[in-house]
Amino acid sequence: GGGEPAAPSHLPTAMSRILAATTIGFLALGVDGFLAGRSAPKKGKEVAKPKVAAAKPLFGKAAKKVAVTSPGGFSPSTDIGVTPPLGLFDPLNLLSRGPEAYRRYQEIEIKHGRIAMAATLGVIVTEAGFRLPGYVSISQDLPYSSQPGTLDGAYFATPLAGWLQIVCFIAALDIAVFRQDPDLPAGDVVQDLPIEWVRYEDPEVKTFKLNVERNNGRAAMLGITGMISHVALGQDALFPIVSN
Repeated sequence: GGGEPAAPSHLPTAMSRILAATTIGFLALGVDGFLAGRSAPKKGKEVAKPKVAAAKPLFGKAAKKVAVTSPGGFSPSTDIGVTPPLGLFDPLNLLSRGPEAYRRYQEIEIKHGRIAMAATLGVIVTEAGFRLPGYVSISQDLPYSSQPGTLDGAYFATPLAGWLQIVCFIAALDIAVFRQDPDLPAGDVVQDLPIEWVRYEDPEVKTFKLNVERNNGRAAMLGITGMISHVALGQDALFPIVSN
């Protein structure tokens, strides 16, 4: 009879978009959560207890220098990542959990920041039209060139076996290749691998570079979360205002 044809059932609904966005987020964070506590510092080691002056305010007169020491006996007020304008920002009082938990939070933040930077860059590059050569699935005759450029499109177009391979590959990197040695600084995961990793001898340059990485990672975590939210609401990941 007459009437308009029904919409194809394979198109993602609003709920499936939200499910896809949530799944992508858990794929990025799940491996680290599953392995939580694996690289915590070894017991029995003494934790340094330096007294460090608090950072100077941006405006007005400089406050009196006072050591910010937590109940655990450590003082992270001038650690890497403590930068203006927020300085030492701990509204949930996580520092009260002690130096071992603080060290673990550092490792988690650095790792998630690096994953988020890669994810954000991946969305930008994919939406720009760039694709890898070869096939996503040879058995299903799916070349990378056929992958949609949108965040949700790429999620639905990738077979389940492909997602399993991605998760297993990231887990292998985290467990065996780029594992965190508790005796090394948080985030130093190259160790003795044959990789030409940049090392900075100047302490000031090194501190600056590490702070840049930490802040870029934080911005990327907010960025990829925003992109996933845009897609879940039916908008374009990068340009939600002009997409519809």
